[in-house]
Amino acid sequence: MKSINDLGDLKGKRVLIRCDFNVPLDGTTITDDGRIKAALPTLTQLRDAGAKVVIMAHLGRPKGEVNPKYSLAPVAKRLGELIGTEVKLADDVVGESAHALVDAMTDGDVVLVENVRYEPAEESKDEAQRQELAAKYAELGDVFVSDGFGVVHRKQASVYDVAKLLPSAGGLLVKKEGDVFSKVLSDPDRPLVVVLGGAKVADKLAVIDNLLKIADTVIVGGGMAYTFLKAQGHEIGTSLFDEASLDACTGYIEQAKAAGKKLVLPIDVRIASGMDFGARTVDGPVEVVKADAIPADKMGLDIGPETEKLFADEIKAGKTVVWNGPMGVFEIKELANGTAAVAKALTEVEGLSVVGGGDSAAAVRELGHADEEFGHISTGGGASLEYLEGKELPGLTVLEGNN
Repeated sequence: MKSINDLGDLKGKRVLIRCDFNVPLDGTTITDDGRIKAALPTLTQLRDAGAKVVIMAHLGRPKGEVNPKYSLAPVAKRLGELIGTEVKLADDVVGESAHALVDAMTDGDVVLVENVRYEPAEESKDEAQRQELAAKYAELGDVFVSDGFGVVHRKQASVYDVAKLLPSAGGLLVKKEGDVFSKVLSDPDRPLVVVLGGAKVADKLAVIDNLLKIADTVIVGGGMAYTFLKAQGHEIGTSLFDEASLDACTGYIEQAKAAGKKLVLPIDVRIASGMDFGARTVDGPVEVVKADAIPADKMGLDIGPETEKLFADEIKAGKTVVWNGPMGVFEIKELANGTAAVAKALTEVEGLSVVGGGDSAAAVRELGHADEEFGHISTGGGASLEYLEGKELPGLTVLEGNN
């Protein structure tokens, strides 16, 4: 992959850069600006080189329609505060406003075009439609830099197709993410411990399949753990259960045993009658029971204290530890203990600790941890998962081209 330095002298050149600014919002207030901060090293290098920086990004899922709810205005404001200069926001993506702002740029200026997902062709499965839009993107820049790791697993016009039309390179963030996950998969210091959580076991099956081949220990918590507990023959009450994944989970338990790998599951859990995620409340009291003793009318919502210690000990024994997915419904105070325990254990790893983006990244910040307490916090939940699955990521492979 080419780096920014391979693009030559950038003074006075228009650098079209794809960033991942898909930040969480409460109304128009950004609640976690981690993804914006992650882009700063690349943006600073480009501005210091005298480039005219034209940023493309998305926010939410406007599904090809202009929707003020998904405007990048809050992002432009926050980015301007962080870099200490005005970031002008175009009223459109590739229209008159975008061209007018870009044409008026001087060296070191930063312009952000509106949400690329306002354009129907951005996410189109029709390659010709994406290429047509990519050609319009390319009119805004002289070179292209890909620095939105959170979207490199997608074949989208602003990620994949535009890279074929301009001299292209990976930004500092994309390079760092690639280096970290490449080391995890190809050259980890051992023991390699992988911690998986989150709600849907189906989302992680391919990851488990790949990592059972290379990891020494795979820890499974969160909602996905209950299908594994069911596979062990345990009663799981009304806990999350994916019947379609039951046979796969049974197979992974047997596969780990045959290969001499550790597949670590909860030994106790926190249960309640249910919960209201929107209201951030639990129905009735939260109790702790053994993982094989969940009442038929109760729901497992977090790992228990014995499991917290078990997981923490396994994590701290690792030299390379990767975590993706919370251990419970951490957004509800009474159900955040398990996720907090895992996060704390990762800060105590004597080696490389990697927080795999998405909900895990949000959780560590919400729990009050500084980014510096971990070896690396990924900006890409879906991208990091697909990397761990061993998949090729189109937004990265296109940068290996000969442009």
